[in-house]
Amino acid sequence: MGVLHAAHAQQPSIEQTGAAAQANLNALVNGSPTVVPRGAVEVTKGSPYADKRWLPARLRMSNNVPLAPVPLKYDVLNQRLLMRPLSRPNDSLQLDDRLLASFELEEPAVGASGTRRRVFRRFTEAPVPTQRAEYVEVLHEGKHALLKRYAKVLHKADYQGAYSTDRRYDEIEDKPTYYLRRPDGSAVPVKLTLKALQSAAPALAASLKAAPGAATAKSEADWSAVLAAADK
Repeated sequence: MGVLHAAHAQQPSIEQTGAAAQANLNALVNGSPTVVPRGAVEVTKGSPYADKRWLPARLRMSNNVPLAPVPLKYDVLNQRLLMRPLSRPNDSLQLDDRLLASFELEEPAVGASGTRRRVFRRFTEAPVPTQRAEYVEVLHEGKHALLKRYAKVLHKADYQGAYSTDRRYDEIEDKPTYYLRRPDGSAVPVKLTLKALQSAAPALAASLKAAPGAATAKSEADWSAVLAAADK
């Protein structure tokens, strides 16, 4: 996959996506179904996906061609996007994403919280050039951006031989990295702590410390809210 820079045109609304949008989507799908690991398989612990649910997704192309919404999964381990066509609900097909700039997943409402939209885009500012075609989740977007790069490591079963660890299952380990993109366009890896964020964004040091929730923040959502309050 080549490096693609996200376009700034708006994603077409559902009203604008009809037969032509569905035809455009069909043209991006490989013809044969893809083998997808099933949750019932007990020999593997962990998941290859950023989110193992099939979530409704809007796709935004770098050439602004409209596409119909589709159920999607981001297979991080194999660096591919899988979709489930509405006309073939039992098949998982791989998306040809060479012209894809970003996608937006919609999580169902929980209680009174309403639906949550999660934006994934190309990691165009990645310090490592080979990672610039990968997708990162945008946890905060402003003058600064907080990005999450998903990564997965497969550990094969190891229970044979004198020096084995006696692990009788394959295990997929999550190894995410967070990045802070600064106003100059550079992105630096950062831990989700006050000190680390202040070091990565010196101009926000005082605002971060004074932001509501900074003293107790622990989760991604907590730190995203802290950064949003400080990054004004």
